[in-house]
Amino acid sequence: MTLPDGFTVRLNRHTRVEDGGRVLIGGSPTRVARLKRAAIEAFDRRELVVRDAATRALAEHLLATGIGDPVAESLPAIPLSELTVVIPVHDRPAQLARLLASVPRGVARVIVVDDASEQAEAVASVASAHGAQLIALDRNTGAAAARNAGLTAVETPFVAFVDSDVVLEDGCFELLLRHFADPKLAMAAPRVIGLDTERPNWITRYENARSSLDLGGDTASVRPRSPVTWVSSTCLVARVAHLGDGFDASMRVGEDVDLVWRLVDEGHRVRFEPAAAVRHEHRTRLRTWLGRKFFYGTGAHLLAVRHPQDVAPVVLPPWGALVLALLFVQKKWSLPAIALTGVVVAGRIVKRLGHVRRPWPIAARLTLNGMVAALGQGFALLLRHWWPVTVVVGLFSKTMRRAAAIAAIADVVWEFVRLKPKMDPVRFGVARRLDDIAYGAGVWWGALRGRSAKALLPAIIRTPRAPREPRD
Repeated sequence: MTLPDGFTVRLNRHTRVEDGGRVLIGGSPTRVARLKRAAIEAFDRRELVVRDAATRALAEHLLATGIGDPVAESLPAIPLSELTVVIPVHDRPAQLARLLASVPRGVARVIVVDDASEQAEAVASVASAHGAQLIALDRNTGAAAARNAGLTAVETPFVAFVDSDVVLEDGCFELLLRHFADPKLAMAAPRVIGLDTERPNWITRYENARSSLDLGGDTASVRPRSPVTWVSSTCLVARVAHLGDGFDASMRVGEDVDLVWRLVDEGHRVRFEPAAAVRHEHRTRLRTWLGRKFFYGTGAHLLAVRHPQDVAPVVLPPWGALVLALLFVQKKWSLPAIALTGVVVAGRIVKRLGHVRRPWPIAARLTLNGMVAALGQGFALLLRHWWPVTVVVGLFSKTMRRAAAIAAIADVVWEFVRLKPKMDPVRFGVARRLDDIAYGAGVWWGALRGRSAKALLPAIIRTPRAPREPRD
């Protein structure tokens, strides 16, 4: 399976071009790719079009490393007649009707799987009114099993799984299907944004700015230990031939992450495409909102059992862990020691940059980026994943109390400036901390029930070696 002629890849916005196009720096983890002259000449500004074996190999390298992304709008269209839509539902007939009204005409079939609803007659009536096929399950098995039941009835090459509490934006399916010009692509997912409401409250405004389901505005390759590690089953388009038996029916939470990681382990690609979007009906009541965050957190243990190498709450290089430790002790010598660590790390990067003309500015920038990333993960440990430890230790340690206070304030300021939510900073900060507390409590509850701390342990990894330079 190879990329077809005409497939276009664009260097993403995080990739830097140095030395007149001879060096590309980007991807996840950050890599340095040195291009030969023929490869440089194959680019038109930041875009590469597959024309022959050489450009095909280079395009594969860019996609595999995350340095480049497909230009979806340039890829050939796949007709909607090759797509079947599967909708698992448990009650919520009004939301189901709203979703079905947004499904574009031209799809091969719409299958509604009723997961033993109490309002079964209402669900059946809505499905019939919109011409959807109904599969009624005699007992409640969960969304994963319901999707699998619908999958067994799919006869088209592609399937879309869509939850009943969303509305499809125009062109969503059409754009996602274009990505399947890549024969290695198993799944593509849109951005999940908030559904407009007449009277938004502070929870709605927070979720519209920082929903757990909203993965941002940058297209990305989805894989463990990358900027986008998972995509939600809120809406997924997949190649049926790659799905096998589908979702793990024993999982009622985290089944989407599990499926993504299994597909990646099998050598397939998964892509997040924010230019395609669906609108999700966020929870607006405090109890149900916090309950959902807690529920998401409980899935960490299930994933730790199935994917122990990929579920760590934070992933740090040894020097990043050292920087966090130096910050935490809060000694007079902490900052000089951090500066010295930065110089050493930058020096090691310079050695790996090889024949780059000006290696030190690049190395300094990469080191600073790494420190900022480590700091953000340190905040997450104190305030989200390990907050029960933070609270207990903070009762006896002034150092811990100071670290937690600084982290909480810095985290809120950073996220508020970055996201620009339509709410005041105080309520945003309160919502941010409640989000972390509920999710972290779910992680700990899952770990205690499963009698395993795997989902709570950070991963300390050495920086992987840079890949070999692509050949002409």
